[in-house]
Amino acid sequence: MKKRIFLDTNVILDLLGERDPFYNSIAKLATLADKEILTLVVSPISFATLNYFLSKFESAQIAQEKLRKFKIICEICKLDEHIIEKGLNTSFKDFEDALQYFSAVDSDCEIIITRNVKDFKKSLLPVMTADEYLKSLKSK
Repeated sequence: MKKRIFLDTNVILDLLGERDPFYNSIAKLATLADKEILTLVVSPISFATLNYFLSKFESAQIAQEKLRKFKIICEICKLDEHIIEKGLNTSFKDFEDALQYFSAVDSDCEIIITRNVKDFKKSLLPVMTADEYLKSLKSK
């Protein structure tokens, strides 16, 4: 069975915004998903946030086209009342991080990929950067 990897918004922004020095690692994960070697799981909140930030640097049309292409290689998890309730009643400092975390758990993800590992101190799932995750694959 393919590994289910949850992507935090910041690493998707690295990918779609082609932000150095982070782009190459997340692009490699996207390639693995495109080849159906792993499954990338993304929160619907990320799409709204990504559209907002991408539209600041390029046209709304280009931003939406990038999101349309990205959607092809990922699975969008559900965000429902149950996850909102957990997010509102947790010790996570940041509400959005809590929603990301509980979405990852609810979607049976095995790991969270983020650039801000410290934001997920309360996570029971492993949390790594894209680069750390790629290195862990090479060591196996």
